[in-house]
Amino acid sequence: MYFFYSRIGLQGTYIGVVLAHAALGIPFVIITVTATLVGFDNSLTRAASNMGADPVTTFFRVQMPLILPGVISGALFAFITSFDEVVVVLFVGSAGQKTLPWQMFTGLREQISPTILAVATILVAISILLLSVVEILRRRSERLRGMSPG
Repeated sequence: MYFFYSRIGLQGTYIGVVLAHAALGIPFVIITVTATLVGFDNSLTRAASNMGADPVTTFFRVQMPLILPGVISGALFAFITSFDEVVVVLFVGSAGQKTLPWQMFTGLREQISPTILAVATILVAISILLLSVVEILRRRSERLRGMSPG
């Protein structure tokens, strides 16, 4: 990415950092949403259209609630992966772009402070919370599909 961005002029820009993080997160979103769509029942879409719902209403009222856990899981995985990428900011970003992972990396390299330990503890707590939300959404999705007794 560094060589490609330096050739097209995106190295050191915010757009370059955002595009790099998006490129790293897209596979996680595709995998989780595709896994959710594999178990999707198309008869629900046909039933909604038979009842007179237009395609937009069908998507937001029938399809989206069923695939929402996969979309949210993909977004969380992409966020966590992007949040963990210090190397991308070091190579693609400029010296003025200081993300939290970059700050933690340089703080650990220079001196260990209690601030970094506090942030790490908060990040572990947030990770546990996000994984709990994913599990709740997975169970909700199974209940909505009728895969497990509710």
